[in-house]
Amino acid sequence: MRADFEKAIQLRKRGNLEESNELLIQLVSQFPNNASINYHCAWSYDLLGEEPRAVSFYENAIRLGLASEELEGAIVKLGSTYRTLGEYQKSEKAFEKGIGLFPNNKAIQVFYAITLYNLSQHDQAMVLLLKVLIHTTNDEEILGYKKAIEFYADKLDEVWE
Repeated sequence: MRADFEKAIQLRKRGNLEESNELLIQLVSQFPNNASINYHCAWSYDLLGEEPRAVSFYENAIRLGLASEELEGAIVKLGSTYRTLGEYQKSEKAFEKGIGLFPNNKAIQVFYAITLYNLSQHDQAMVLLLKVLIHTTNDEEILGYKKAIEFYADKLDEVWE
């Protein structure tokens, strides 16, 4: 099993997405309770543009229990997949869970902001994106305005006279 799993990962890395997916499908059928195999199978469907087929494998992987690094990736990918399928409430829940588990993961926060936009929560999306921006950028011009951006992030509609 280990050799086939490693082969599937290498195939993906080399861009042989269909072949990787086929091998991962076989592995899931042989080892349906292996969280990592389910995760990588879901990911392979995502890479092939078959998001609807990826969902159940991401859900199974998370339910079965993934190691922390894989769990982080699965949450980002599942939340994003839900969003691309128009399942915004499910996406929101996935990202909220992810932020609770991995509060320092900025990718989860950015994808959550995109979901908030889709849910017409534009103010919250902007606040989150601005906060991520000022905490992750190395751009000196933006950093020069860090305090102002932080201050205005949640006051976007306020007007001072």
